[in-house]
Amino acid sequence: MTGPEVLTPRDVPLGGPRAMTVRRTLPQRDRTLIGAWCFLDHYGPDDVAETGGMVVPPHPHTGLQTVSWLFTGEIEHRDSAGNVATVRPGEVNLMTAGHGISHSEVSPATTSVLHGAQLWVALPDAHRDTDPGFVHHVPEPVAGAGFVARVFLGSLLGSTSPVPTFTPLLGAELLLDPGAEAALEVDPGFEHGVLVDAGAVVLGDQPVGKDELCYLPPGAERLVLRAGDAPARLLLLGGAPFGEAIVMWWNFVGRSHEEVVAFREAWQGQVLAGPGTPADEQHPDAAGGLPERPAAEQRVVASGQDVRPGRFGVVPGQELPPIPAPPLPNARLRERR
Repeated sequence: MTGPEVLTPRDVPLGGPRAMTVRRTLPQRDRTLIGAWCFLDHYGPDDVAETGGMVVPPHPHTGLQTVSWLFTGEIEHRDSAGNVATVRPGEVNLMTAGHGISHSEVSPATTSVLHGAQLWVALPDAHRDTDPGFVHHVPEPVAGAGFVARVFLGSLLGSTSPVPTFTPLLGAELLLDPGAEAALEVDPGFEHGVLVDAGAVVLGDQPVGKDELCYLPPGAERLVLRAGDAPARLLLLGGAPFGEAIVMWWNFVGRSHEEVVAFREAWQGQVLAGPGTPADEQHPDAAGGLPERPAAEQRVVASGQDVRPGRFGVVPGQELPPIPAPPLPNARLRERR
């Protein structure tokens, strides 16, 4: 077994007039996956009065599950399968995109501070075309000597989440008192990642600072986490090595360049229609930034109700104009493991 690998985040603006910024630790050039976990955005605590909060209009997904976990604030989730839910601290919302889904995420006016994580799980080839779905779960806290854990996916410390996944996974939040130590029995077949949200910890002999993600390869049967002089909060992620190459671009997880191109064309065919405000002037893409678009796509969308029926469905009750896809890069999308 090789040793731990500490990954530092990069700042990514999600766009908009005040550009809410997230810290992205997955994917990176040299690390695409931890188990089936393929994407990790970590944000806040943000003063909504300054950032404008989270306003992500309808956008598409395929071939993945989204996992939303909040520390502070609330977010309203709406999707084209008809699900409407509020994401709250300590409660997990898992959306399965499968064959195709579209959804929106908007923080309500009652939220003054927003702080949390958005994660994606790649679906294995045998299940990536499954029907879309949604699950909400409130995990019971598990207390130890100087720490509290909430297991939202998989099993840890005798607690098992009922939330279904398509590959073996672990997801848990841990709160550690200053100087506290948590010794955790884990599956030695799993890769693991520790994202530190607050404070700092030592994982075995490896220091992990705030906002850093520490990767551990398979082989460990026990993880020992020690907090420093301040309270620490972290997310522990794990999973069996995925074992499949993926092509991930914008909001899609596929298996080839051609497949992702087809996903994009299907979404563009749903949203580039109808009179209204020029989308390119108003609405950032969900992955961040305000992309320039080919002249042929400088069309308009008036509201969420102008989305045509199609593979990704229509988000009911959402008037925000959908997000058109950014242009593809001038190079072939490559497979990554």
